[in-house]
Amino acid sequence: MATKIRLQRRGRKGYPFYHIVIADSRAPRDGRFIEKVGTYNPNTDPATITLNFDRALYWLQVGAQPTDTTRNILSKEGVLLKKHLLGGVAKGAFTEADADKKFEAWQSEKEKGTQAVINKNETKAKADAKARLEAEQAANKAKAAAVAQKKAEENAAAAEAEVEEAAPAEDVAETPVAEAETPAEEKSAE
Repeated sequence: MATKIRLQRRGRKGYPFYHIVIADSRAPRDGRFIEKVGTYNPNTDPATITLNFDRALYWLQVGAQPTDTTRNILSKEGVLLKKHLLGGVAKGAFTEADADKKFEAWQSEKEKGTQAVINKNETKAKADAKARLEAEQAANKAKAAAVAQKKAEENAAAAEAEVEEAAPAEDVAETPVAEAETPAEEKSAE
């Protein structure tokens, strides 16, 4: 029986989530499997991978063939490197202690790189949030200025309307008195 290390799709439409499983090569993608050795979530940045390192290494050593994507995942997690180093130990190229030192050095470099990506994403997110806040504050100031200008125009129009209402009332009051005097003078002159 040929075994494969493959991904088994889970999750909803448009939001995949995968189980890393050991399965018979003839089994369908989402069908029966022998053992689940981890999960892979490509929706996060960086992608989230949980892996039972020892079981994945065991299955590689007994001949399970990974698919292309799982090969990349296993390589990223260091399973393929550990298998390679153990092969060198078996051939007598170096000791197991040397292999462990090399693997630990690789792991520390990988963690630094991953942390750098996470820090970069966090700083970018903070900068984006700050830029959005500044843009919103600028828009609010512009809107407040427009509202203040509109209110000032409305107040000026209301003041002009009050002045116009007050001025014709005074003219109307003066005009009848003058007209009233004129007919009386004309009558006395006749």
